[in-house]
Amino acid sequence: MTGSAVTERGERRTGLVPALAWMAAYESPWLKADVVAGLTTAAVVIPKAMAYATVAGLPVQVGLYTALVPMAVYAALGTSRCLSVSTTTTLAILCASALGEVVPGADAGALVVAASTLAMLTGAMLLVARVLRLGFVANFISDPVLTGFKAGVGLVILLDQAPKLLGIHIEKAGWFRDAASVIRHLPETSAPTLIVGLATLGVILALEHFAPRAPSPLIAVGAGIAASFYLGLRESGVGIVGHIPGGLPALVRPDLSLLEALWPAALGIALMSFTETIAAGRAFTAPGEPRPDPNQELVATGASNVLGGIFGAMPGGGGTSQTAVNRNAGARTQVAALVTAASAVATLLFLAPVIGLMPQATLAAVVIAFSVGLISPRTSARSASSGRGSSAGRSWRASASWCSAR
Repeated sequence: MTGSAVTERGERRTGLVPALAWMAAYESPWLKADVVAGLTTAAVVIPKAMAYATVAGLPVQVGLYTALVPMAVYAALGTSRCLSVSTTTTLAILCASALGEVVPGADAGALVVAASTLAMLTGAMLLVARVLRLGFVANFISDPVLTGFKAGVGLVILLDQAPKLLGIHIEKAGWFRDAASVIRHLPETSAPTLIVGLATLGVILALEHFAPRAPSPLIAVGAGIAASFYLGLRESGVGIVGHIPGGLPALVRPDLSLLEALWPAALGIALMSFTETIAAGRAFTAPGEPRPDPNQELVATGASNVLGGIFGAMPGGGGTSQTAVNRNAGARTQVAALVTAASAVATLLFLAPVIGLMPQATLAAVVIAFSVGLISPRTSARSASSGRGSSAGRSWRASASWCSAR
């Protein structure tokens, strides 16, 4: 964007920093909702980002860096009010493939440099796309497609989290094969893990029904961590997040000798990052909010990846499941994202041992509880009406209304 544009609420986006618009119109009652949503999303984003780092073959702290720098940069430059930006399963897999080809068998230090170089190259390509005004590509993503996209994502998320809820392990081989594999492994279900997961779901549902204003996911996560510590859940076979190295990210100098080998992968990751970002941003736009501007999203995701890479992050973009949690937990603006980023800093400096005690089943239950409404807009509407005005209920209702209006 080179000038100012009027949003659906009559606000104005100014220059390259859209945050100036929503900051000028910020209402004090939103702060509590944003803080709760940011903390709730952090409980999901931080462990998932670490997991995605391991998928890419990188140290877990790289995931934390990716939940910190890109998140904060997008908060200033992005045009979606609720989009949560770190990394995704797809981007982690593409990153893993690229690193495996370019630096096979490399040590952790070399892998971090290669991943950072890949992120910076990806960001540079997105910024070039903005100069060429290629944001129009997003116009080919229609609203009915977004509705189907949300439903499909909901199914993928539920199946992805099922093994963690059951305490089983499957080899990923595609959705239908994974579903069949989960069914085959049901006899191997870990009873303690399943009990922890169901207890977490029970806490969330009970609080949503009887105390809709309570931060149910935060309470559920806190209870899971407390149970892990006092009951020794790990010794009972319940998987936990595990050790998290601390310390703030250091500057990483890109390895220019890798550019020629990395550019094809960077191009694919840039395309996927933009597609996931714009699709997730549009899918969770509530009535009355400005829809994401494609060209400005190229700036936001490009800068997020460039600056993220400088600080040791892997390639990133908008995450659908974490955006669903963020929106359904009540996020009103990108202040929620800044709270999530601050939580990543706190984790690196102080909370790593505490977060490491979180049961994987608790994490899975939180993701499932806040993603099941994606599958059917009508189901979402019914869930919203039974939510008695809870943050999740309000967001489900807005999402359902948005889909119906289209």
